[in-house]
Amino acid sequence: MSPSNEQTPLLTSTQQTQNQGSIDRERGLDGSNGETLAPPSSSSQGPEKSDSKMMQSQDDHEHKKNGLVNAIFGKIDPRIMSDLIIGLSDGLTVPFALTAGLSSLGDSKLVLLGGFAELISGTISMGLGGYLGAKSEADYYKNEVNLEKAKFFNQKNRDIVLHDVEDILMEINPNFKEQTIFNFIKDLQKEPEMMLSFIIRFGKGLEEPGENRALTSATTIGLGYFLGGFIPLLPYFFVDKVGTGLLYSILVMIFTLFWFGYIKAQLSMDDCSTKKKLIEGLEMVAVGGVAAGAAWFFVRTIEN
Repeated sequence: MSPSNEQTPLLTSTQQTQNQGSIDRERGLDGSNGETLAPPSSSSQGPEKSDSKMMQSQDDHEHKKNGLVNAIFGKIDPRIMSDLIIGLSDGLTVPFALTAGLSSLGDSKLVLLGGFAELISGTISMGLGGYLGAKSEADYYKNEVNLEKAKFFNQKNRDIVLHDVEDILMEINPNFKEQTIFNFIKDLQKEPEMMLSFIIRFGKGLEEPGENRALTSATTIGLGYFLGGFIPLLPYFFVDKVGTGLLYSILVMIFTLFWFGYIKAQLSMDDCSTKKKLIEGLEMVAVGGVAAGAAWFFVRTIEN
């Protein structure tokens, strides 16, 4: 029998189903009880489609906002962003609390002088802390690399090193097959420096600090602190009454702290919900408000 005349059971079954469907459509029946098939009700699908479109529209709007934030800040080195956030976090709270406390003395000149003195000293202190922290991190990395090199290039420890690589691979994926691990280690053995880098990065969890990392960290943290701390001082330049300056400073800082917390949540948690971002913004406002209120209260109490 030629192949053109053969019909497989699957093909035969499909043709029978199509034929039966054609008969049912001609009769206008559902094939079971003789009742005419009714078209689906548009009213029953309308709300579902409307809700679906609304949810899709909200998701698209949220993705557009997230995309805008990521487009602005996404190209910046994550380490630099981390340092900037550290500087801004302290700069937006400590000088604000100090100026609020000094404002209770009723002298706007004193607020400006005291605020600037703290701002300069705080900027230097934060920058120095960032420099020392980054330098310590670089020293620790170099020390770990030297220890690992001494162990790696000692032939007595060869089996230990290979066992370490195997353990690292099993931590990455416990489902790796033995042959896969064997081939991977065999390839790494051809490049000793690559194997050493693999152990340091994935075994020790260390990454080589960037060039001039300490100086960059100091500059970024210090600049972030200065910019954040200068904001609560701005209103005192434009008003004579210290009470009015404090009120404007509070309003400016509520706005600034909220959006700082909101954007910080977006950058650090990426796809977090709008509710989470709002909570982060309100938490920043609460922290700054408590610090400023406590400073104002204690200075006022000591003065009296």
